Amino acid sequence: MNYGKALKVARALADLSQKDLASRAGLDASHISLIEKGARRPSIAALEKLSAALRIPSDLLVLMAAEEDELRLRDPEALQQAVESIARLVLKYAPPNQRRPRKRRGKKA
Repeated sequence: MNYGKALKVARALADLSQKDLASRAGLDASHISLIEKGARRPSIAALEKLSAALRIPSDLLVLMAAEEDELRLRDPEALQQAVESIARLVLKYAPPNQRRPRKRRGKKA
């Protein structure tokens, strides 16, 4: 399972920084970073908190983390595309009052 990849994709689709996600999930931003780097494996409790913060089902996060050799597939790329599409749809139709725009770093106006 590659939870780091799954978390990065879900976080990017939700347009959240690691810090924003950590705040929503009640976790430390460094913990999110370590999971995304593959240096830490999230606990079940952390997965539940992260999926709730991302407003996606925890099973979807687990499916997104599945590696090709962990699933019997004819077309692993098709599954990855399907997972990303499902995540986009879930995030697109999340209630707007729960979505906050991501703060971008970089150039100041």
